[in-house]
Amino acid sequence: MTALGIGAIIGSGIFVLTGTAAAGEHFEAPSILHAQVLDLIVNFLRTGNTANVLMHGRPPAGPSIAISFLLVAVACSFAGLCYAELASMIPIAGSAYTYSYATLGEIFAWIIGWDLILEYAVSNVAVAVSFSGYLKAQLDAFGLHLADKWASPVWAGGQATGAYFNLPAFLIVFLLTLLLVRGVRESSAANIVMVIIKLGAIITFLVVGSMFVHPVNWHPFAPSGFSGIVTGGAIVFFTYIGFDSVSTAAEECRDPQHDLPFGIIASLIVCTVLYVGVAIVLLGMVKYTTFISGAAAEAPVAYALKVVGSRPFFQAVVVLGALMGMISSLLVFQYGQARIWYAMSRDGLLPKLFSAVHPKFKTPHWSTWIACLAVGIPAGFVDIGDAADLSNIGTLFAFVLVSLGVIFLRRKEPRRPRTFKVPLVPWFPIIAVILCGGLMAGLTVITWLRFVIWLAIGLVIYFFYSRYHSEFAGPQAQTSSIASSRIK
Repeated sequence: MTALGIGAIIGSGIFVLTGTAAAGEHFEAPSILHAQVLDLIVNFLRTGNTANVLMHGRPPAGPSIAISFLLVAVACSFAGLCYAELASMIPIAGSAYTYSYATLGEIFAWIIGWDLILEYAVSNVAVAVSFSGYLKAQLDAFGLHLADKWASPVWAGGQATGAYFNLPAFLIVFLLTLLLVRGVRESSAANIVMVIIKLGAIITFLVVGSMFVHPVNWHPFAPSGFSGIVTGGAIVFFTYIGFDSVSTAAEECRDPQHDLPFGIIASLIVCTVLYVGVAIVLLGMVKYTTFISGAAAEAPVAYALKVVGSRPFFQAVVVLGALMGMISSLLVFQYGQARIWYAMSRDGLLPKLFSAVHPKFKTPHWSTWIACLAVGIPAGFVDIGDAADLSNIGTLFAFVLVSLGVIFLRRKEPRRPRTFKVPLVPWFPIIAVILCGGLMAGLTVITWLRFVIWLAIGLVIYFFYSRYHSEFAGPQAQTSSIASSRIK
C-alpha cells in the first residue's frame, strides 16, 4: 500500500513543476481569468476594488518553494488522517466517492465521484503528455528523433500545431491498460520495480546535486513573500495528488483496517521528505529565475545536472527515474480511475457496463478500457495547458468533502468501530478544510470557472439519469451492494 501511494504521488510533478512554481508564471495578455482568486479577495478587502490585482500570471516562490511543499504536506496530512479513518471504517473500492456515499448521502457522493473522474482523467492526460515530451527530448539527445507530426500535441496554446497525433502519449496509456486488465498482483509488482527506480533517481540527484549547491542562489529566499508561497503551494499540490489512490485498493488489501491508514500516512511522509530535499538542492544549484521558460522549465532537474556539469551517467539515472515516475503514476491513477467508475456503476449511478468483471482476470475490464480511451485519446490531441490546475482544484474539493464527512459521521454514528481515529475531531478536519480551501484560493479564476462548469454538467447527468437508476431509486430501498462482488 505504501509503494502504491508513492507510485501515485511521485510522478511528473517533482521533475517538472518544481521549477515552474519557483520561477512563477507570466501571461502576455492581462486578463482577470489569469488572476488568483486569493489576490482578488485580498485586494478587494484592502481597497474595495480589484484594480491592483496581478493579471499577468502568478508570482515566483523562489527557494521558498520548499516551504510551499511543507505547507501542502501539512494540508494533505490533515486530509490524509481523515481518509485513513474513513478507509478503515469503509474498506470498499471507490475512495472518497464511497466515503461520501456512506456519510453525506447520494447527491454528495455523485458530486465527489464526478469530481474524482475529472481529477484522475485530467491529471493522467497531463502526465501522459509530459511523458511523451520528456521521452522525445531525451531520445533527441541520443540522436534518435521522433517525428513531430506523430509525437506532438495536435492542439497547443489555442492553435493547431500541424501534428497528426501524439502517439507516445497514447501508447503508454494503452500498454499500462493491458497490464491492469490482467490483474492487481501483476500491476503491483511492476509498480514496486518502478518505485525503486525513481526513488533511486531522486536520491542520486540529492547526493550529486548537493555537491554543486551555492548558498547565494537561495537569496532572496521568498521573493514574493507569503503570497508566492501560497501560489507555489497551489501549483505544486499536483505533486502530492495520489495518496488517496491507496484507498481505491481497499478490496484488494489483506488487512484494510490496518494497511490503508499505514499506506496513506507512510507514503505522505516519505514523499514530503524527498520533495523538500529536491527543492532545496535544485534551487541551490541554479538560480530560480532560470526556470522561467525553455528546457529549464520543461525538465528542471535534468537541466540543473547538465548545467553544473555532472557526469552523463548521473543525468541518465535522473532521466530514467523521471520516466519511471511518470509511468508508475499513470499506472496507479488508471487503476484508481477504473475502480471509482466500478463503484459508481455498482451503485447504479453509471451504466452497469462499468461494473462488469472479467471472467478470467476478475478485474473491471470495461472500466479499465474506457479509462484508457478517456485518457489516451485526449492525450494524443492536446497539450498539458491548465490540466494540473484543474486536477488540483478537483482533488482539493474531494479533500474538503472527506474531512467534513469525518465530522458528520462522528456525530451520526459515534459508536461505530474505528480501528483508526483522527485525533482532536472536529478541529483536525476543520484545519484540513481551511488549508485546502486556502490552496484552492491560490488557483486562477479560469480554473474555478472550468471546475464549476464540470460540476454543472455532472449534476445534469445525475438528475436526468443517475438518480433514476440508483440502487436506492425504487420505492423500497434495497440493501446496497457496496460490500458485495469483491474484485481482484
